[in-house]
Amino acid sequence: MNYTISKQNEELVMKLLHYFITDQNYNPVILRGAQNEIWLENLESDYKIIRIVSNYIHNDEQLDFDIFKTKQIMKSIKKKTLSFKVPTLSIFLNLGDNVHIDKEANYDYITCLNVKNIEDVVKNNHVLEVFPDIKKTLNYKEEGLNLFVKLTSEINKKTEADALEAEDLFKPKKPTVTYALIIINILVFLAMYIFGNGSEDNLTLIAFGANNRGLVLGLHEYYRLLTSCFIHIGILHLFVNMYSLFVIGTQIENFFGKIKYLIIYLGSALFGSLLSICFSNSISAGASGAIFGLLGAMLYFGHHYRLYLGNTLYSQIIPIIILNLGLGFFTPGIDNACHIGGLIGGIFISMICGLKYKNNKSERINGIILSTIFLGFVIFLISSLL
Repeated sequence: MNYTISKQNEELVMKLLHYFITDQNYNPVILRGAQNEIWLENLESDYKIIRIVSNYIHNDEQLDFDIFKTKQIMKSIKKKTLSFKVPTLSIFLNLGDNVHIDKEANYDYITCLNVKNIEDVVKNNHVLEVFPDIKKTLNYKEEGLNLFVKLTSEINKKTEADALEAEDLFKPKKPTVTYALIIINILVFLAMYIFGNGSEDNLTLIAFGANNRGLVLGLHEYYRLLTSCFIHIGILHLFVNMYSLFVIGTQIENFFGKIKYLIIYLGSALFGSLLSICFSNSISAGASGAIFGLLGAMLYFGHHYRLYLGNTLYSQIIPIIILNLGLGFFTPGIDNACHIGGLIGGIFISMICGLKYKNNKSERINGIILSTIFLGFVIFLISSLL
């Protein structure tokens, strides 16, 4: 991220950076080829992107080209953030007198602001609507070198605090819940051979709590919606699921914490089992619905921490989900409805649980609403079967 700033704009840029980074929790975005401009990102804000542009633009044609270039970068950001739109505020510090910006125009979610001094910022209606406290916040008592030292110091403190939070979040922790879940699944598998006729015997599967529409809806044995996620049909089924649980579960437990992780795991298993009985009346079992829920949780986490995960979300996690769902549609005997239900549940329940160091109040509310809608849809499907 390269940029040059004239001396008369240095103080204005520092004030804006201080406000957006320390008060509004924006993070710098590094873009190749983006010279003479600073990009900041906060997906939880109404303006998801803030651009501070010091490059001299001397006519309307150059402004049109800048907007075109910004739109191309926004397309890339939308793909990486899985966003339908990315409202952007472009703050131009060095526009020529021949450049005309329609103050009320919105160039495909790009709001352009011509700034010569701090008053141009704090009096702009678009800015005040999203950041009503900006005028009060940008009113500093310090001046000159003292102001520069203050702003730089506080930006550095915020950056250091963010780094410490990330270090705590990604620091490896002992995945005791994941180990416990794996042990329980193995013990249940062994018990089916010790006390029954094996993991591939239908009567044994039913006795140990496998999922089945007739038993759940007809005999009201609702416990099967959860017990079925600890039962596996054959050694290969157990091995594949336990290996997947070890790889994915250890990470989710590390990122979300033990309690939230267990809630996501069991909640995803419940969502998967519910959707399963809507589309199948066969005996079903396995932890794959819960594991797909963990993949959904990874999607949610990766969306918020993509700056740390890089391209992992798009090069590994999403392809794995698509590949496994694709195999489920074309491979007989795989309960893909359970997988889809678990994936949806994992995303929604992760939203409800929230992330450490993130203020996710609105997303938690959205998670509750979406979960309620999904459960209502499932109830509607079940009612049509009765």
